[in-house]
Amino acid sequence: MADNSTIVLSGSEDGDQIKIDLRVLEVILGISAQKVDGVAGMRGGLKSGFNRVFGREDRGKGVDVSVDEDSQLTADVYVYLKYGVNVPAVAGKVQAALQQQLTQMTDMNLKSINVHVVGLVFPEDEENFEEASQPLFPDQEEDK
Repeated sequence: MADNSTIVLSGSEDGDQIKIDLRVLEVILGISAQKVDGVAGMRGGLKSGFNRVFGREDRGKGVDVSVDEDSQLTADVYVYLKYGVNVPAVAGKVQAALQQQLTQMTDMNLKSINVHVVGLVFPEDEENFEEASQPLFPDQEEDK
């Protein structure tokens, strides 16, 4: 596969193809991971920070999908978990949910799903943790 930013879902002999961008898969997986009970949020990166500044939500944050030389998909998922949950159990639920959602929406399978727990969110910090996804300068909106 020459282009690692898209993957061909299907093709026909007359040249028609259905291609999907890997960022679309990241969005699908990111939304699915956030819905798993015990997941407090996803780790953002520089791109997420820029999106937040401009008031856009980065639904694919915390997920990196790659294609190996055998055209197999691998997902790396970076999550914050709620304090007190069983970490291996929640990580297993994340893996199962992502595989199921991707199969249901695209008929594709992931070769591996690597769940990286990057932090725990304590109950008293959950409100502040969710606020971290709000715009960086909310007062400027009111000044206009």
